[in-house]
Amino acid sequence: MRKLRLKKGAMVGAYLIAFGLTGMGAFFVSENMKESTPQEENIDYVNQSIIDHTNEEIEVINQNQSTTMIKPYVDDQVVVAKYYYDYQDDNTTQEKSILYHENTYIQNTGMDFTKDDSFDVVAVLDGTVTDVKEDELLGTIVEIKHDGNFISSYQSLSEVTVKKNDTVSQGQVIGKSGTNELDKDLGNHLHFELYQNGQVLDPSDYFDKEITVTTTDDTKTDESQETGE
Repeated sequence: MRKLRLKKGAMVGAYLIAFGLTGMGAFFVSENMKESTPQEENIDYVNQSIIDHTNEEIEVINQNQSTTMIKPYVDDQVVVAKYYYDYQDDNTTQEKSILYHENTYIQNTGMDFTKDDSFDVVAVLDGTVTDVKEDELLGTIVEIKHDGNFISSYQSLSEVTVKKNDTVSQGQVIGKSGTNELDKDLGNHLHFELYQNGQVLDPSDYFDKEITVTTTDDTKTDESQETGE
């Protein structure tokens, strides 16, 4: 079989063509790498402050706020008509903690304060009014949310001087005492209830006691403690 041999000139041409193709390939690969490499640009972010603070160390600051919870009235002639019902109280105290309505005895979930004449009702702590409403049995109600997940409820009001979403200060008058259907035998009075984290509390355990609320970075925690006696 006869073998084909390339002349010297043809061989040189073939090498040149191969070298040229290799160089072109390297050029295209280099250009593609440039296109795929991220380039530093001046970009206006939607919220530049978030980007700027991504790698910053944020100092966590704990703040303790202490205050004394006051009673929901300032008139020294107001007296307690009904106490909060506690299963551990003696029989005499429990008898003063029972409501009677339509032949039914009801355990009191708050405290009732009374006086012959209407008296001012005040906020027990700083807070925000979360609701003002009417109830067929309980009368006019004002609810206020406070730091530490406390909620105070003022019922049987005859007048209201605040509205929903109002910010109120401790001791600020929010209304006046009145009457309702559930406790109509008490006449003019205020029915007061106190809650924390959804649990009903005995208000007498908190009146005139120091309440400490711990906050972190403006986010209020559920931690609170009673330090008074």
